Parts: sequence; C-alpha cells; structure tokens
Amino acid sequence: MENIRNFIFQERIIAPVIIIICTIFVVKIMKIIVKKIFAKSQKNYVGKKRTTIMELITNVLKFFVYAIAIMMILEIYGVDTKGILASLGIAGVVLGLALQDTVEDLMSGINIILENYYVIGDTIRIDNFTGEVIELSLKSTKVKGSNGEIYIFANHLVDSVVNLSQARAGVKIEVPTAYEENSEKVETILKSIIEEVKKLPDVYQDSEYLGIEKLDVSAVNYALMIYCKSSEQYAIKRKILKMIKEIYDRENIKIPYNQIEVHNGKEII
Repeated sequence: MENIRNFIFQERIIAPVIIIICTIFVVKIMKIIVKKIFAKSQKNYVGKKRTTIMELITNVLKFFVYAIAIMMILEIYGVDTKGILASLGIAGVVLGLALQDTVEDLMSGINIILENYYVIGDTIRIDNFTGEVIELSLKSTKVKGSNGEIYIFANHLVDSVVNLSQARAGVKIEVPTAYEENSEKVETILKSIIEEVKKLPDVYQDSEYLGIEKLDVSAVNYALMIYCKSSEQYAIKRKILKMIKEIYDRENIKIPYNQIEVHNGKEII
C-alpha cells in the first residue's frame, strides 16, 4: 500500500491529473462566461451570427487552454517544449503556405461575421448575382437566387458585396382617384392607410402621405411615400395596393379606368 501511495502521489502522476482537471474546469467556466456575455448583447447579434461568433471565440480560447495544459504536462515529463514550439512554428509556416486559400477563407469569414457584411436571411448582390444568404460558414457562403439556383463562393473572394437587406428603400405609390370623390375624405382614408402600413414588418415609421401628386386627364393622383427595407419593397408595395383597393371598394371610392364613349348626335350609345 505504501508503494502504491508513493507511486500515485509522484509529481509525474498527480500533477498531470491536476492539470487535466483544472483544464476541464477552466473550459467549462469559460463557456459559461462567453454565453453570459453574448446573452447580454443578444440584441446586437442576429441568430446564426451570434452563435457563430460565440462558438468561434469559445473554440479559440479552448485551443489556447488545451495547448497550455499539454505544454505543462510535457514539461513535467522533461520534454523540451521550446524545441516543439520551434518545430510547430516551422510546420505552421509550411502549412500556411500550402493552405493559403483556406487560411484566407477563414480570416475573411471571421471578418464578414465581425464586420456584419451580411447574415443568414439577408439579400445580397455579389458578382451580378442577387439572392438570399442561406448558409454562412467561416470558409464559404451559399446564396439562393430567385429561381432556386444556389451560388457558392469562397469567403476570400468577397471583394465587394451589396447588402440589400441593410439598405433603405423609398417606394412612391400614386393612387389614381376619380375627380368626383371628396378630396378630404380621400386624404383621411389614405392617412389611415399609412398608419396601418407602419405596422407592417420592415416598414419604417417615417413613411408618409405626401398629398395630391398630379391632376391627370381622368384622375386625381394622390401620393404615398413608403420607406422600407430594399429586399421587401416589392412585397410591401403589393400589400399596400391590395389594402388601398379593398378600402376604396368598401368606401365606394371610384378608381378611374379607360372607357370608350360612342356619341350619336346628342345620344350616348
């Protein structure tokens, strides 16, 4: 028993065990701290981006903690860790040259995420291709076009990108209305429509009713200005036009359309 006790409590036995236990404990504490930090700043991150950054930071910290633990254990067993570090440095340079594009992809992926170039769900335009980002990793990005085609490109190739989801669009809508309709009533209705439109997702609160835009040949054109995300402007415009048509029908307000009148003397046929 004495021999077993002496063997167990040797520095080469007990020290590595303590280092491994402390390493596991430090990694768990580190994960908890990172999660708490990102939980507090959740409003500043969106879904996949927040998770990706959190995992990235956690993995980098874990790597350094494990590396330090391994070096400490090797030192206990008399291994020359300085020589290993020098060898790893040379190997790292060789590997970096061999995997230069991969390293560039990883660094570009980190930059895309941290600089908020785009996130999952954003509509972007790159290399004359426009689509929705459906997958974003540290190495590559997948974009789905309007026809269902998938465009995959390496992150280091992202030289310039237009994020349509972050852009602000102004959509001007002209509403043709019959001359015989009371202008005050029409304006009241259109202003109420604006208030309903502001409740739609991706519509900004400074959207407004502009007034009478034009006295056309057969109609008075009233104008609305809607500010929204660029990626949603066409869908929002369709919703608003439908809303206007339904309210005009309910209020019996006439929207003029082209008609042909045939006159035979004083009689209209």
